[in-house]
Amino acid sequence: MTTLECLQINIRDANRGDIPALLPMIRALAQHHGDDATVSAQSLARDAFEDPPWIYIVVAEFEERIVGYAALCPLMQLQTSSRGIDMHHLFIEEEHRGRGVGKQLIDGAISKARDLNCSYMMVGTSRRNTTAQAVYLSYGFKKRPQSGAKFRIDI
Repeated sequence: MTTLECLQINIRDANRGDIPALLPMIRALAQHHGDDATVSAQSLARDAFEDPPWIYIVVAEFEERIVGYAALCPLMQLQTSSRGIDMHHLFIEEEHRGRGVGKQLIDGAISKARDLNCSYMMVGTSRRNTTAQAVYLSYGFKKRPQSGAKFRIDI
């Protein structure tokens, strides 16, 4: 078995021109998790590129084509005045997985969090996704126990 070569990836902030490349990736990740993707070009533009943005997106480019992204949502611990970021999505196109793109996106997400004056980053994954868990632990993320029930109401 041969090891896939690591790719020379350009990590950068997404821009409005990236929307057509991002939409199918967002939909693919939703489908993987059994979710219905209702995201549109308009809603993505509103959420990621209006001022102020609701989310931040970092993309991985290989040969001038986007091959992955990380979507970051702001967090806050008001009692300690600590700003944080949640890596809400991390996606790499299948043919580019196992070649270091994910690690470069994580590095890019951490760099973006620092640029936003965050002091911590959170990420979640399925209990079954032991591969992702191992990657996050190798990065220095600490596993956190669930602190209680969460609730939701549609408004």
